[in-house]
Amino acid sequence: MENLIHLIGPAFDPFLLIILATGVLSGILIGALPGLTATMGVTLLMPFTLGMGLTPQGSMAMLIGIYVGAIYGGSITAILIATPGTPASAATLLDGFPLSQRGEGGKAIVLTTVASFVGGMIGTAMLVFLSPQLSSFGLRFSSPEYFALAVFGLSMIISISGGDVVKGVLSGLFGLLLATIGLDPINGTPRFCFGVIELYEGVGFIPVLIGLYAFAQVFSDIAQKKKEVSVAKLNLTFPSIRELARYWVSFIRSGVLGTSIGALPGAGCDIAAFVGYNEAKRFSKKPELFGKGNPEGIISPEASKSGATAGAMIPMMTLGVPGDAVTAVMLNGLIIQGLQPGPLLFRDHLDVVYPIFIFIFLAYFATCIAGLSLTRVLARIVLVDKSILLPLICVLSVMGAYAIRFSAFDVFVAIGMGAVGYGMRRYGFPAAPIVLALILGPMAESNLRRALMLPDAGAMMFLTRPISAVLLVIAAGTVLFGLLRTPAKRISAE
Repeated sequence: MENLIHLIGPAFDPFLLIILATGVLSGILIGALPGLTATMGVTLLMPFTLGMGLTPQGSMAMLIGIYVGAIYGGSITAILIATPGTPASAATLLDGFPLSQRGEGGKAIVLTTVASFVGGMIGTAMLVFLSPQLSSFGLRFSSPEYFALAVFGLSMIISISGGDVVKGVLSGLFGLLLATIGLDPINGTPRFCFGVIELYEGVGFIPVLIGLYAFAQVFSDIAQKKKEVSVAKLNLTFPSIRELARYWVSFIRSGVLGTSIGALPGAGCDIAAFVGYNEAKRFSKKPELFGKGNPEGIISPEASKSGATAGAMIPMMTLGVPGDAVTAVMLNGLIIQGLQPGPLLFRDHLDVVYPIFIFIFLAYFATCIAGLSLTRVLARIVLVDKSILLPLICVLSVMGAYAIRFSAFDVFVAIGMGAVGYGMRRYGFPAAPIVLALILGPMAESNLRRALMLPDAGAMMFLTRPISAVLLVIAAGTVLFGLLRTPAKRISAE
């Protein structure tokens, strides 16, 4: 017992707690700004932690705080102004923004905050107690399994297409087409670049995201000549504990699912958020309410992506393999501090491992406190006059699009995709399938081609490997379920 206290004691050092809180608040701000992702925040501030001469514990406290805060902060702008701060928040926007439009932005933020906290707690508990088991499962994934996972993710296009599956599929195909632009992932041949040097790196995901949501929303508001939301429409009545408890199954299911996906190297929070949303809709008794401000449509992606942040730490700490881009930066941070992530970290540096566990718990507590404390203030953003809010969104969007690669070309891509997004809204084409296709398209293509290079390559290979076979069967079931349900909805509506 004394030894355990000695190991976790440094985590409660007042200076380190201040560092952690600073990281959380900085992360929330970074995540809320369009284009400034968690990866960018951790990357930019890691040298700062080294310059301060922080210990490994202090450095991880800052980086974990930024990571957790940024993943949460991206949902604030997604809910209030239909502008996802981070890619993972695009799933939360599907029901968060409609709820905000009904004047219940405060309720949406509370649901987001609580779901993020619960998902994070579940993820951290699984990190502490199930790291070896989840890591060994992740090691069983190779190219066929990752291809099957990508196909399973793409099958969700049916679920997030709204009432018109055909338009949703067309949007998804457009996203896949965008994903093919750039250098071939295997042999490096330029594809659809048309001599434009900037396209050799592909179409930037963040500029497309900013365009489809931020600029498209601005163009839509200008076209409709919306000025402001009436104060009478802003309802600051927050959900009660009894109302939150009604969704306990969604909290737990999404948290566990998100952590499991986060533990797969390379999967990340983006996939976890959309999978959480899809599974919530699949198990719901009233799936037709999704996309219209359904609380479960907020809880599920938030709990999933929050669980995935803790899940991504599992392979990084136990195997030395990053779970996503952010943990890849953290892994480098530990190496710079003279530590080697992996089994030796647990054997030789428990004085670092245990504080990391504590910091993750405390980061979610700090995020929850900050979110609930600022809810009333944040919810009033919808009351700001559109003549002030729309130019501000445009400025932040331009900054976010430019900051990724410091390229003016990306700004024009964002504006162009804004025009495309506005046209899609006008004619009823959903934007979410494009986002999903851009995330999963490169993953599906590269892993399919690598799988076909294996010695036992063949069409049946994907069905003879248990994990890939199960994922493909689930994907087929998702598509069939969505296609069979859509006609039933139309008949009932008529």
